[in-house]
Parts: sequence; structure tokens; C-alpha cells
Amino acid sequence: MNLINHSFEDYPMQTQHVHSGEGVAPTQRKGWKRPYPVKTPWWFKSLYPKRIWHLDRGEQKIYLSFDDGPHPVATPFVLDILKQYNARATFFCIGKNVEAYPAIYNRIISEGHAVGNHTQDHLNGWKTETSTYLDNVAKAGKLIQSALFRPPYGRLRSVQARQLSRYRIIMWDVLSGDFDPSVSPACCAENVLKHTNNGSIVVFHDSQKAWEKMKFALPLVIEHFSKAGYGFSVIPGG
Repeated sequence: MNLINHSFEDYPMQTQHVHSGEGVAPTQRKGWKRPYPVKTPWWFKSLYPKRIWHLDRGEQKIYLSFDDGPHPVATPFVLDILKQYNARATFFCIGKNVEAYPAIYNRIISEGHAVGNHTQDHLNGWKTETSTYLDNVAKAGKLIQSALFRPPYGRLRSVQARQLSRYRIIMWDVLSGDFDPSVSPACCAENVLKHTNNGSIVVFHDSQKAWEKMKFALPLVIEHFSKAGYGFSVIPGG
């Protein structure tokens, strides 16, 4: 099962921000401790304004999202925690994992959560021919009925994005870092607790690689923000 890690983690370390023009996150900027920003900077969001980075800042709501599932252990754990707090979330699913675990996928939907397309095989848009990429998204779309799409690794060429105009392309403004082997479970929780605010779209992973950190951080995050009066909602369109 190909439950690969997410987005920025394989960028080279540098001391200034750059972008490729192809629509993914910046490399290391001076002052960042890791080769990806936990909080997506405003200037990068402004480069791709048609993509969804956060939702209404005027509402005390948080939009938790989970990438790369369904997973036979991680996803049921997430669903149990969400149910405990009457929270809702959005799951960006890999098509082949939906095929492998249809009962878990159906549980996601039956418990009131949203789903989104994360391609059939977790493809990197930068490294994949556009026709192949679009075919892979379409294949997943036969299994995942949703108007939401999140590109694996956050990597999507502009030409690919234009061809996916039927979807709302959902990015994020807070990255938990649960995919990162160098991040401790406590640091993963701190990443979210420190940087999340009204309307934040937060990324976790219901995957084998992220499991140990996610299972530690997620309950702390939900408990903290629930006590602070926040609600947890689905991203519209899923």
C-alpha cells in the first residue's frame, strides 16, 4: 500500500524563499527550522489565489483534513475521536485505498464527514505527464464522489490545475508535520496548537507513516480547541 508522505518535506534546505511557478510550497526560508512552513505564508497564498488555503476567518471554526487514507488502523481511530467530540472533518482519499477498504470509506461518509479526491495512486503532479495525471484523478473520481481535490505533496502544474476546473483545489494553512520523521509527537501537536485560528485548514494524515504522531497529537488538538469554543466542520463541496 502506497501511503506516502505529504507535500513539502523533500525540498532542499535553503536560506531564502523561492518558488517554481508550478504551484507548490516554498523552500526553506531564513528563520524556518524545517524545509517547509508549518503555517503557509501569506505571500505564497497570494501567488495562487484560486486555490483554497483557509475558510472564513470570521467564524470560530477549524477545518481538520486527513490525507492518504483510508487506512485500516489510523482512519477508524480518527473517526472514533471525531465522534467523541461531535466533530466533522474532510478526508482526502487515495483511490486505491478506497478500493482496498471500502467499509472504512463508507463509514467516513455515513458519520457525516466530507471526502475529497487525492488521486488514484498518490501521484506527484510535477513528475507526471498531464494526461497521465488527469487520467489518475478521473480514475479516483469514479470511486470518490466529491467536488474537492487536493494534489499529493501539494504539487500541481498550472496546466493540470486548469484542466481540473470542476474541482475546488484545497490546500492548507497549517501543516501538522506528522509525516516528518524528525518531528516528535509533541512537536506535531504544538505545530497545530500554535498556528491554528479561525478558518484554518489543518493537515493530518491517516496513514501508516504518520500514525504514531497523529494518534498523539490529534486528541490534544481537538480537546484544546473544543474547550476554547471552536467547532470542527467539513470543507464545503465534499
